[in-house]
Amino acid sequence: MTEQPPTWDSLWINVHLATMDTPGTYGEIRDAAIAVRDGRIAWLGPQSQLPRHHATVTHDGKGRWLTPGLIDCHTHIVYAGSRSDEFEARLNGATYEDIARRGGGIMSTVRATRAASEDALLDASLTRVQNLLAEGVTTLEIKSGYGLDLESERKMLRVARRIGASMPVRVRTSFLGAHALPPEFAGQADRYLDLVCDTMLPALAAEGLVDAADAFCETIGFTPAQTARVFEAARRHGLPVKLHAEQLSDQGGAALVAQYGGLSADHLEYLSPEGIAAMRRAGTVAVLLPGAFYFLRETKLPPLAGLREAGVPIAVSTDCNPGTSPMTSLLLAMNMACTLFRMTPQEALAGTTIHAAKALGVADQVGSLAVGKAADFAVWEIERPGDLAYAIGGNPCRCVVNGGNARFTGH
Repeated sequence: MTEQPPTWDSLWINVHLATMDTPGTYGEIRDAAIAVRDGRIAWLGPQSQLPRHHATVTHDGKGRWLTPGLIDCHTHIVYAGSRSDEFEARLNGATYEDIARRGGGIMSTVRATRAASEDALLDASLTRVQNLLAEGVTTLEIKSGYGLDLESERKMLRVARRIGASMPVRVRTSFLGAHALPPEFAGQADRYLDLVCDTMLPALAAEGLVDAADAFCETIGFTPAQTARVFEAARRHGLPVKLHAEQLSDQGGAALVAQYGGLSADHLEYLSPEGIAAMRRAGTVAVLLPGAFYFLRETKLPPLAGLREAGVPIAVSTDCNPGTSPMTSLLLAMNMACTLFRMTPQEALAGTTIHAAKALGVADQVGSLAVGKAADFAVWEIERPGDLAYAIGGNPCRCVVNGGNARFTGH
């Protein structure tokens, strides 16, 4: 009996693929094709090896490059208000710590976010999200942490879920109740963490609003012991953990999150060799955030050589937030990772695809081009994959595909 040729919903021909499925390389397949069925990749390979098939729609890529959809794995993109005044204050000599200690910083955004309605918060956030999607982003992490009470944290996470439901993007949420100490709990950090661990996290997890738990372990945030309380609460609810660690000082946060099998440790400018070793053993991803490094005029570089030597996966993200990285361009973050941190363009693309997927716990679904994975990819008008980290301010994205559905962004 003759085997029937496969039927595909769509087929892309005349493309070059950067599959990102081979460590240390782009995983290039030139003169290739890729097929989609039921929202997943059904076949890919050299176009000369295409089997007999039926395709409902065939797209001619005209020699463009096709990569996995980009993944922005660390954002605070849901917020209200602006902190341009703090930007100006820093340029006049104030430090990040100075601003935070006198009621600015995170608390400025908390006040604005608490005051905003859910619909207003959604409207304010959508513009920022749309900028990312226009650059090929197909998966986005969104943190809470600007509410710091149950209703406001719920409002933020509901907006994050609404973004995922209304926009062509996969959204993963992180509960960041342990982001800062709200004014109503001044001097009572442990009492506030009672609320975070015993009330907020259980309620929000039960409502299906939380995919992971996060915290800010820092001298102006929470101590390692207090952070461990959040991780224990997350463990009770079956949630993975991640951490803002070693941004301003070495608090041992990376080793702590690794102890809990954490998905990622993020920032890491002050990361120690002991922290690197712990992350390597746990498989915890290092998420580097060059936008905050640039915006705060930081001079302490994250230990890239040590991370490389240990084989720790390195992701790159925008850290989109109003106070320290008001950036909605993942391509710019990739360029900054190369110019400021001396990452290679290949590392930067891996950092916004396969390693970013691992940082969100979804590498089995997205992050590389492979049969069975989600048909999330981007089509680029470039000569080579390294071009994505090269041009400052350019956007060569011509089409974004989410679950097999194509959205053309330019010609």
